[in-house]
Parts: sequence; C-alpha cells; structure tokens
Amino acid sequence: MTTYIALLRAVNVGGTGKLPMSELRSLCESAGFAHVRTYIASGNVVFESALSKASVKAELERCLEDYAGKPVGVLIRTGKEMAAVVAANPFKSAAPNRTVALFLDGPPPADALANVSGLQSEEMAFGTHEIYVHYPNGIGESKLKIPAAKTGTARNMNTVATLAEWAAA
Repeated sequence: MTTYIALLRAVNVGGTGKLPMSELRSLCESAGFAHVRTYIASGNVVFESALSKASVKAELERCLEDYAGKPVGVLIRTGKEMAAVVAANPFKSAAPNRTVALFLDGPPPADALANVSGLQSEEMAFGTHEIYVHYPNGIGESKLKIPAAKTGTARNMNTVATLAEWAAA
C-alpha cells in the first residue's frame, strides 16, 4: 500500500465548492482507500491505496464529480513526494504561513515566472511539480497572478509539512 495525499482544488474557499470533510472521508472510504484522514476544511486528505497514482486520481475525481455534479480538480502526491516538497522549499527562512507551494500536475512551464502579473515583493521559485511563492506582506495583500498555476492548488508550508508528517506516520 502506498500513502497518498490528495489536494482538492477550490474546495471550501470563498463560499464555493462546499464539501464537508466528513463527506470527503466517506467518499475516499467508499473508493476503497484505507486509513483516511482529512486535514482542515480546504480539501486535504491522506490515505493508503494499492492503486497507482493515476488510478487514485481518476477514482477520486470520479467520486467527487458524482457527489458535486461537476468536476473537482484533484492533485495527488505520494508521502515521499510531499516530504520532498518540504525539503526543497527555497524559502525555509521565511514564515511558513507566508510561503506556499502551488501544486501542479506536471513540471512548471519554463516561462511560468515570466508570465506573471501583479508582482510586488513576492519571491518565486520552481519545484519539481510546484511553484513556490513567498508572500512577505501576506497573501491577502498580494495582487500576484500566475497563469501557469490556474489548474493547480496552493497550500502554505505549515499545511504541507503537516501532510508530509501524517503521510510518514
């Protein structure tokens, strides 16, 4: 069995995509995932499965679409991949609640940082399948738009570290 972390996109953010975490746990259990745990209400779930990463993603997306009546974006990382995201954070000295990993399905496009708008004091760097962003003035004050991250989802480094810890336990 492999430990996976699923990160749901646009769930319980700004009044859209309402999904109680108890429902998310039930959906994952009905899909055959084991040891299911959710973390905060923004669509983070850690579980075990014998399925491949691609099969886990497809099954969870199918269950969520059946539940919500519309597609729900899902990004999947293994426990080891999530630990690597924590280790590769280029902004380790910055406040973890002001630094995010924007999770993508594939490697960031080479021109991803060149095509941003609204850049002020933010710092950005590429990860393997992530874009790291440090928001020194807080994300709420930022006007930064990153077109390459449109289909991705962001988690602050506190959340990323907790998910990696849970996956390793």
